[in-house]
Amino acid sequence: MDTYYNGYRIDLGGAAPYYLSMEGPGHFNRLVSELSLEDRAALLEKLSNQSSISASVLYEESGNIQTVKSEPDFIKLPWYYKIWFFIVSFFNSRPPLKLYEEHIMAQHYRDLDETSPGFYHYQKDMLLPKFQEELIKLRDGSRFFYNALDASFNRDKGGLMVFLGSLELQEIHKKITAELDPAFLVSSNPNMEEMELRKKAVKTLEEILSGIGEEDKAKMYKNARSLFCLKQLASFLFDRLINSFIFDKSSQGYICPAASAQDQLILLNNILYSLKTPPPIALLQSLFVFVLMEKSDDPNFDIQNEMRRLLVQAEVSLQAIRDFNFEVPLTKLLRCISRDANYSAKTISGGEDWFVTFKDRWKHQVEENFLSFTRTRHQRDLQNAFRYFFKGTSLKTLEHIYSEQNPAGIKIRGSFCLSFLLTFYSVVLMGEASKFLRPILIDGEFIKKDNRTEFTESYNTLIKIEDRVKLFDQNLSSEGDFGKRYLQAKNDMSSLPVKRRKVQLVLEEAHNEADRIIDQTRDALDTMNKVLEGIIQKTDDGKYDTLGNLSVIAGRGTAFLDGVGETIQQFAKTLKLMDDIDKMEAGISASGY
Repeated sequence: MDTYYNGYRIDLGGAAPYYLSMEGPGHFNRLVSELSLEDRAALLEKLSNQSSISASVLYEESGNIQTVKSEPDFIKLPWYYKIWFFIVSFFNSRPPLKLYEEHIMAQHYRDLDETSPGFYHYQKDMLLPKFQEELIKLRDGSRFFYNALDASFNRDKGGLMVFLGSLELQEIHKKITAELDPAFLVSSNPNMEEMELRKKAVKTLEEILSGIGEEDKAKMYKNARSLFCLKQLASFLFDRLINSFIFDKSSQGYICPAASAQDQLILLNNILYSLKTPPPIALLQSLFVFVLMEKSDDPNFDIQNEMRRLLVQAEVSLQAIRDFNFEVPLTKLLRCISRDANYSAKTISGGEDWFVTFKDRWKHQVEENFLSFTRTRHQRDLQNAFRYFFKGTSLKTLEHIYSEQNPAGIKIRGSFCLSFLLTFYSVVLMGEASKFLRPILIDGEFIKKDNRTEFTESYNTLIKIEDRVKLFDQNLSSEGDFGKRYLQAKNDMSSLPVKRRKVQLVLEEAHNEADRIIDQTRDALDTMNKVLEGIIQKTDDGKYDTLGNLSVIAGRGTAFLDGVGETIQQFAKTLKLMDDIDKMEAGISASGY
């Protein structure tokens, strides 16, 4: 029988438990982890054959962009040109070379105004309305990649590179997943301690990665470069630049002093110059897999159709970049703005760290695999303990907490422990234990009044377990306090960081409430056991004492006292199992797997 708790599965039938990673920044979720290598490769092949992505370059330098060497070019001028510049120099007191450079810049502007009119006014040094219009088109076209990168690169850059590597470095990926599987390592090295196995795994990983060929490295670097340049363009501060334009009546449009925008335009030009070719299909597929994570739970979800839809949107965005580069000769324009005939775009750096990111993510993954392997063994121990402790009764589930059967539920820290306590309440507390606790509560004459108070308070806390857990579960429903606020936060139209923060605040409140129920129950069980132990045998410190009428309650024989002793053992076992559950859940929360 499979029982699910908050994203992982406890198989009470004896099979190895399987944990599905929790959704969130920095971790693969179901769509990523369950898409097999064969499925990934097959999907890539289909997308490559059916892709609407044009292979046309995004940026192509104009043929007449040439480097100007002012002094050598001036020396090579015909003698009559030189005489002319010397005569003009005599009348305006400027060096002939400077006049020649100004002449070159005027030629640049005439060429710009002839081939691409309406972008820039040289004499006024002003960007014109047409330029703002083209900037707005580029901004809107780039917005698609901003959202795609936020769902992938910004959340889990390493995970994205590993997924990309599964497409571009398939043999390396197969080798890593096969040779670094913890079960394989344990079976191959039965006498090796876990720490030694981990060291061996890291060493094996480094050996495998060192076998990546230069051609494959170049392929991954090209992807990383494209990814970085896309990110730079998508996150460029278009609005700051666009909003610097002010309405001008004479132009009947928005204009901007070119000098104030020069630095931003140089940065934009360098980005566009560096993003010369469309991103490879493998990179786009990797990006889109992460984009589609949130939709993967939809029963009608079709990854091929969704991928094709995103590819169409990507082509629209890439075409907007092409159109801008074709319409706006930004390098020529910047030569005029800077009055520098030798200005040219520069390649931005980025993507060189792909291998470090790739390697670090795999190291992290290897460590997580070992933690998962260790947790699986702990889970098996818990399964056996539950089966024995609850005499075969299955753990009770909570209706509004996330599970495989209820993907719309809310993921709550401590949910597994709450389910355990709910089962403890019906099987243990209201079973045999109540036969011995109730007589003490009703008829017990405590020698020490403080013992009576502690027993009563602990009993009341324990007897309310079921009501508190069920009330908490109901509060997670769409009609409950937590559930309503959670849905409001999820549907909030604020920016993504603000939205995430609102969701996190609701979840943290729910987590804290779950923790309170668990912690108060733990304290009640601990106190109850101390009082019961004092009843059976006065404690050494004298804090807990027996009952004045114990012999009356117990009657003849030892059955009652034996039952109290058994209750103490059951509560102690309950506390131990709660600690074990906490350790298991803490391990899951720390890793996200």
